[in-house]
Amino acid sequence: LGLMSGSVALVADSLHSGADVVASGVTQLSLRISNKPADERYPFGYGNIQYISSSIVGSLLLIGASFLMYGSVMKLISGTYEAPSIFAAVGASVTVIVNELMYRYQICVGNENNSPAIIANAWDNRSDAISSAAVMVGVIASVIGFPIADTIAAIGVSALVGHIGLELIGTSIRGLMDSSVDMGLVQTAWQVSMDTPMVHSIYFLRGRH
Repeated sequence: LGLMSGSVALVADSLHSGADVVASGVTQLSLRISNKPADERYPFGYGNIQYISSSIVGSLLLIGASFLMYGSVMKLISGTYEAPSIFAAVGASVTVIVNELMYRYQICVGNENNSPAIIANAWDNRSDAISSAAVMVGVIASVIGFPIADTIAAIGVSALVGHIGLELIGTSIRGLMDSSVDMGLVQTAWQVSMDTPMVHSIYFLRGRH
């Protein structure tokens, strides 16, 4: 639809969705590996593979966003932009609805199973829904007489995708570096321990993801 309608923003959005196919494949592979039982080589199990998976997804989004941003900015500088067909707005609106439903489903599954990889994939779908909404606004603005809006929407989508990519990479790094859990959870663990019969005191307490 992006190519047929001449919408740069919709093409950018489609490349973002195309990256999701790769990201979902990586997520499924990491989930299979993380379910393996602990062994002599990895006595704490394979769970951290999900953080590696999340960082791969983030890197893909960041690289894709960089290329999209460059292409859109060059088009803006050269002034070679024109209004797309209204069909681009139809495609964007369908994408908004589908990706929002996918986000709600996956975020529920990710939270229920405490899976960083599925949660990362869910937020990727939420970013798709937001970026498609921006595309829809840009396309409509272009059709009604502001052809530059489509290219500006493409730049906005690129910036959003890059930001989400950086966030996923940051979350993965914190997970792999065994960052501390929320202080409220540590306090709850302390209270549960103190309430346990025969426990007189707690000398040291810390938590990690």
